[in-house]
Amino acid sequence: MIYPEVRGKLTESRMLSDLTWLRVGGPADALFQPADLEDLQGFLAALDPAVAVFPMGVGSNLIVRDGGIRAVVIRMGRGFNQIGIDAEAGRVTAGVAALDAHVARKAAAQGLDLTFLRTIPGAIGGAVRMNAGCYGSYVADHFVSAKAVTRAGALVTLTADDLKFQYRQSDLPEGWVITEATLKAEKADPEALEARMTDQLAKRDASQPTKERSAGSTFRNPAGFSSTGKADDTHDLKAWKVIDDAGLRGYSIGGAQMSEMHSNFMINTGVATAHDLESLGESVRKRVFQNAGIALQWEIKRVGEFEGDPIPDGLADLKSTDVQKTGA
Repeated sequence: MIYPEVRGKLTESRMLSDLTWLRVGGPADALFQPADLEDLQGFLAALDPAVAVFPMGVGSNLIVRDGGIRAVVIRMGRGFNQIGIDAEAGRVTAGVAALDAHVARKAAAQGLDLTFLRTIPGAIGGAVRMNAGCYGSYVADHFVSAKAVTRAGALVTLTADDLKFQYRQSDLPEGWVITEATLKAEKADPEALEARMTDQLAKRDASQPTKERSAGSTFRNPAGFSSTGKADDTHDLKAWKVIDDAGLRGYSIGGAQMSEMHSNFMINTGVATAHDLESLGESVRKRVFQNAGIALQWEIKRVGEFEGDPIPDGLADLKSTDVQKTGA
């Protein structure tokens, strides 16, 4: 494959395991790290439209399968990690590669409350794509707009209507790459915001395996249902609780384990493959359904090709009507 000339870095057959928090995954056909916005636009405009592209953040919520990805993986770096603060207007504009924690801290120093981002792993691009949230606040609650480059290389501005935010997801056309996002924030006392974030960090470190190789929450909290049967977004039922109730805290397959500290955190004990991790997740989904009739949905994104036999969906042998009744 002949790729367009770039000013950034383009590496063919690049292993991705060292770029994900779980430290697993095979090679991408190529990894492109653009120097800046113009480099990204020029590359996408010149790239054969038949070649798939996959935007990748810091790999905090991702399993890359052992067979790798048949695409050009685009990973943004220093040219996309700027953070701009307009304290008077209550606006924060951050590049896609700016870490959530850094955005929260810089905003707080200027008296703007984006503290919900402080304990969310990853960068702003992933936070927008996944409508990340914590402590009852979500990106959608603060979102103003985002800029993105289309698969054809054009720069566009996206609104909340364009992204259609839902619980832990948003809509973005295939191959489009978000480059920055603007968020609104309430004004507050900087010292009070800093104290809140310190407390949040202490609570997180006391309840989550932050020193282990994990990708944050493995499964979404199950959706509740109103009296009309329509799914609601209250999430009073927690994924960790139904995993515990199924006796799966500490359950392991190969080098993958559901954490003893927090049973909705999947960890790589040091020798896990992507196959181990995904097999463990599907086994947990099946056993939780058998125990409680609840169809857990993955929060971790899984991409790429299997090396060997595919891992079957843990709920594949269930009737579709049964799964629908449980909020899948």
